[in-house]
Amino acid sequence: LWKPDRMKSAKEADKTVTTKDAAADQGVSDPEPQPVRAEAEKLPYHENAAPVGKVFFDSPEGAMVCSGTVVTDVNHPGKSNLVWTAGHCVHAGGSGGWYRNIAFVPSYNDLGKSEAELADASTVEMAPYGTWWADWASTSNQWIQGGSESGGDGAAYDYSVLHVKPEQGGKSLEETVGAALDVDFSAPSAAEAGSMGAWGYPAAPPYNGLQMFKCVDRPGRLSLSPSLPTMYRIGCTMTGGSSGGGWFRVVDGETKLVSNTSIGPLENTWLAGPQLGPEAEALYQNMSRSYGGQ
Repeated sequence: LWKPDRMKSAKEADKTVTTKDAAADQGVSDPEPQPVRAEAEKLPYHENAAPVGKVFFDSPEGAMVCSGTVVTDVNHPGKSNLVWTAGHCVHAGGSGGWYRNIAFVPSYNDLGKSEAELADASTVEMAPYGTWWADWASTSNQWIQGGSESGGDGAAYDYSVLHVKPEQGGKSLEETVGAALDVDFSAPSAAEAGSMGAWGYPAAPPYNGLQMFKCVDRPGRLSLSPSLPTMYRIGCTMTGGSSGGGWFRVVDGETKLVSNTSIGPLENTWLAGPQLGPEAEALYQNMSRSYGGQ
């Protein structure tokens, strides 16, 4: 199903909010950050950002793309088949259902080739570590019930864990790519978090979804409602398609996943992602215990 041409033509799963929405609770939201120009990741991707890849899925609107990250599986150390992404990359939220044909491609277009160079690309060029089909997907009840086209009340819980299926008798995803990141569920405040970066494959113009980019910034707070958890917000010019991509920070010398891209404004000047607390940890643990060893 996910042949190179279909991968290249898949559209971004965009979640944009207006500045008015974002400023709903100025008492808790910090001032809007200055845009941080997205920086192209060094090549090859598997040597510089091995856990990062693209998520493909079919929605009622057609073939779509997000970004995702290989994360460790605490109950199956060294053999994880778990991928972290955004809830809106697997489920439509309050007005819809689950998406279909979800697949993860680590180090997509590993050598960062241009569209012209990839005109007759083989599957191996586009997906050097394989196309990993998700046989299970989970997201938060808050996203399922409250998520919307612009993020909605579900944005603060817009995360997902996928379980991907290795080929019969084959190595796990973590063994295949040689890397996976721990997830930090301590939900540090924006002030405590220090510097963090977002990684992904932006697909909406001026990007085309073929190359991996990153933005590094000190996060501020974004509150969409006094009744919802505060989100992290960083300056970043990445566009749709980067949704679901992991946000990483260094904790005691180790890089950990601390959030994922959820929403951004139409102007593409910043990104916001959920804090990962007890609800996110429960979702992750349930996926690990239920499906991790498969």
